[in-house]
Amino acid sequence: MHAIGVDIGGTKIAVGVVDDDGVIVAKALRPTKPEDPTSIDEAIADSVAELAREFEFRAVGVAAAGFVSSDREHVIFAPNIAWRQYPLAERVSALIGRDDIRVVVENDANAAGWAEFQYGAGRHAQNMVMLTIGTGLGAAMVVDGSLVRGAYGFAAELGHVRMVPGGHPCGCGRRGCWEQYASGSALVREARRAASERSVRAAGLLALAGGTAAGIQGPHVTAAAVAGDELAIELLNELGGWIGEGCASLAAVLDPEIYVIGGGVIAAGELLLAPSRDAFSDNVPAKGHRIIAPIVAADMGNDAGIVGAAALARQFNEESG
Repeated sequence: MHAIGVDIGGTKIAVGVVDDDGVIVAKALRPTKPEDPTSIDEAIADSVAELAREFEFRAVGVAAAGFVSSDREHVIFAPNIAWRQYPLAERVSALIGRDDIRVVVENDANAAGWAEFQYGAGRHAQNMVMLTIGTGLGAAMVVDGSLVRGAYGFAAELGHVRMVPGGHPCGCGRRGCWEQYASGSALVREARRAASERSVRAAGLLALAGGTAAGIQGPHVTAAAVAGDELAIELLNELGGWIGEGCASLAAVLDPEIYVIGGGVIAAGELLLAPSRDAFSDNVPAKGHRIIAPIVAADMGNDAGIVGAAALARQFNEESG
């Protein structure tokens, strides 16, 4: 039976019909208005109605960037969309207007991680950590084949593990969180700082960014590094180092078989993954006496949220009858 997956991004809502093999067979897109939750509900319901004209399904999974309640119905808090204790499942269900279709809300990183676990880079493992390196640092953890959500639905917020006491301020209200050092935003911050302080050495980056440090974006760093720019390569080495060090700490807690790295920054490929692996192997506990788990690129790309949300909704529907 098909299921619907919904991935709510900052600028667009992507909705797809997903089959049992994790293949998206149809898709609909709508714009996102982050300041207007009601418009998001309406856009999801409208997309579902469009796809329902051609496909049968009984579950809709909604991947939301925020803290999702353990009952998988509410978004408790979201940093970039105006959701506060928001009954997303109830609102969308009411607009769909069909008692035979269940709406299930899932954290977006959990959804992407589940797609990788079921169909992508982690499909041969039973214990996996996925990190999504984008604007922030999202994560999903799978232990013994089950997605870890925690008692209240807030597990796997690994981006907010403190790495540097008193470090850079974080949007969560603390300082020194991992995502302030291992994210696309961190890469851009450090690239702009380097360009401001070392303009001659940063000539390649500045040329790509229109001549100003403030214009530098993550893809500029990746493009410059691929072209052999020394500063850009150093910046990716530093980012990879933070990723690897954090993964080494996770090894002491979870001992996963594999670490899967996704998100926009993974476009840098081995320029990011190689220093991540080096930092991991240098810092892992009991170095020399344990298997070094691989750190690999995600397989599912931008479709991971849709595929994972649909798979989790289908599973939840089957388990709860």
